Amino acid sequence: MSGRPQSSQTTFEPQEETVSDVRSRAAGAALIAGAGVYFTAEFVAAAAWTDPPYSYTHHFISNLGVRGPATAFGQYMYSPLAWVMNTGFFLFGIAALTGAVLLRGLPGRRRLPIVAMAVLLAAGGVVLAFFPGSGDTASTAADYHGLGAFSAFIGGNVLAVLIGTAHRLLGLSRRLGRVLVAAGVIGLVSLAGYMALLESGAGILIGLVERGVVYPFLIGFVLAGAALRRRPVSCP
Repeated sequence: MSGRPQSSQTTFEPQEETVSDVRSRAAGAALIAGAGVYFTAEFVAAAAWTDPPYSYTHHFISNLGVRGPATAFGQYMYSPLAWVMNTGFFLFGIAALTGAVLLRGLPGRRRLPIVAMAVLLAAGGVVLAFFPGSGDTASTAADYHGLGAFSAFIGGNVLAVLIGTAHRLLGLSRRLGRVLVAAGVIGLVSLAGYMALLESGAGILIGLVERGVVYPFLIGFVLAGAALRRRPVSCP
């Protein structure tokens, strides 16, 4: 019998991803992709608008989807790559909806409002893509465009709030949940300010205020998507 001490070794076997893990990571990828598509399309379309240069603080976001030349709400619209922005609107909405549908861990009563807001956001993006802004503010197309914009504004921000409040079910941290709720609230407050500026006709920094409606929930989607992508593999 050997007097040498017996060494015990614990073998850790790598865990395999479950279907739920794959769905969760796919949801994260879709949320990141949606925001990425939007920001890329906006940057490319804005960079092509050079005479005069496009202003992120003055011009409406929708102006980037108007081939023009046209004028509406006191703003000159001429976007050489309008199709890029409109494609971005379309793909962004579809990607966000895909991400919301793929979220796992939600019971029916929590899933339904999240999917409903994602549908509203996606529908808004599709309407924006097919009914770009117009210099004719009295046209039916302009009405559809406005409806699409506000659908996307409300859907995106409420979706951020709902994902934030469901952070525990989705496996997200409490801190990230609070960030998502704050992003949605900031967006909705900015929406109120944006509507007030439209009513007043002042137009002061209206492009910046409009981006205050959109950017917070987009950034929230990226953060949520990244967290979902980093989630540890669950035990089968």
